[in-house]
Amino acid sequence: MKHAYVFPGQGAQYPGMGKDLYETSAEAKQMFDKANEILGFNITDIMFNGTADELKQTKVTQPAVFLHSVILAKVLGVKPDAVAGHSLGEFSALVVSGALSFEDGLRLVSKRALAMQACCEQQPGGMAAILGLEDSVVEQCCEAIDGVVVAANYNCPGQIVISGANEAVDKACEQLKEAGARRALRLPVGGAFHSPLMEPARAELEKAISETEFHAPSCPIYQNVDAQPQTDSEVIKRNVIAQLTAPVRWTQSARNMIADGIDTYTELGPGNVLQGLIKKVDTQVSVESKATL
Repeated sequence: MKHAYVFPGQGAQYPGMGKDLYETSAEAKQMFDKANEILGFNITDIMFNGTADELKQTKVTQPAVFLHSVILAKVLGVKPDAVAGHSLGEFSALVVSGALSFEDGLRLVSKRALAMQACCEQQPGGMAAILGLEDSVVEQCCEAIDGVVVAANYNCPGQIVISGANEAVDKACEQLKEAGARRALRLPVGGAFHSPLMEPARAELEKAISETEFHAPSCPIYQNVDAQPQTDSEVIKRNVIAQLTAPVRWTQSARNMIADGIDTYTELGPGNVLQGLIKKVDTQVSVESKATL
């Protein structure tokens, strides 16, 4: 039996997340306190007692989801055979596999959140979920639109998220409905994540990533950019740099993990979206999600 741990991205947060960890584990408390120090504000106050709106601020959301996942993994003492994370969740996977230290991972996640927020303000854009079409149909439609719109998240068979300039996304949604999409639904996000419009954020983050020390992980990490099991720290670093403007190939990552003999998947952190997506790739695999001890 081979066991992979997978880590959610932005959008999985909820008020009160991680509070039980803080209150029941001295190790968790120490890590949360360290996080407050690194970030320069008390993220624990917002995570444990804040409103959903306060948690939705990008500078809070991304570190909060990362902290919940990584600290839970640490307290549980997981020993994965493989790891993967969806978008932001890839940074949790990097830390849990030992490719990044906890402190460096948190600093990069914080910088990523701020760079993405600034980019959204400079380059307005949006995303939409497209249900019920083949990947190739969605890709061809996006390519034919005049304006920036791309397939951004390959979540599971029949579910793709497109991303780009607002007008181009709206136009693509209309055309994809005409092409037979079951739904084309605009998502409540502040920007065109994983599209060329994120280039200013990618360039800003590249410098920080380049200056950060990456290590060989203790197990393969299936990365968003190429969906391949990577163990070379330099390749991992290059893929992380490319991640912000490249699509999240989650369907392909899940297929590759399953093909490589991984039959058990545990989602660590808030929410249970990823376990559902993996089950849609293969109903035979064993999945569970853990948000608490």
